[in-house]
Amino acid sequence: MHTIRSARDTDLAAITAIYGHYVLNSTASFETEAPTVADMTARRAEVLSRGLPYLVLEDAAGGVAGYAYCNWFKPRPAYRFSAENSIYLAPTAVGGGRGRALLDALCTAATEAGVRQMIAVIGGSDNHASIRLHRAAGFGDAGFFKASGWKFGRWLDVVLMQKALGAGDGSAPE
Repeated sequence: MHTIRSARDTDLAAITAIYGHYVLNSTASFETEAPTVADMTARRAEVLSRGLPYLVLEDAAGGVAGYAYCNWFKPRPAYRFSAENSIYLAPTAVGGGRGRALLDALCTAATEAGVRQMIAVIGGSDNHASIRLHRAAGFGDAGFFKASGWKFGRWLDVVLMQKALGAGDGSAPE
């Protein structure tokens, strides 16, 4: 059993460890050096200052098994209704629908925060798990950047996917 809730300050060490694993061992992130807890604390504060969600997946024992958040797709104000999502699960938590539950909860919370478009920027066109997850959650293909990242001695593509939230582009935002 798992619970999805807003992240707390006390979750940041676990969040940092989960993200650090992906930075150092995968192409899911294009960062090459794992950030510190202080870095992740500042990043979370930025997300929250914009009124956007930052969630954790808590396992049955009360530990952090994953996290997800969204932030403006780009920093300019016109993008404030379009957010880029990030979602990471502890390696031991992958599978069993946990990622889908976390992504669905993030989309719901983002909709409540006024986000109209959720954008996934997926590192590596071979990141099939993330592409499948986003597709299952209703994201469609939105674009592709060929060989735009360099990590682990190879060029990496970027896959863009997008999902309309709430009224999407059907009306002006409030």
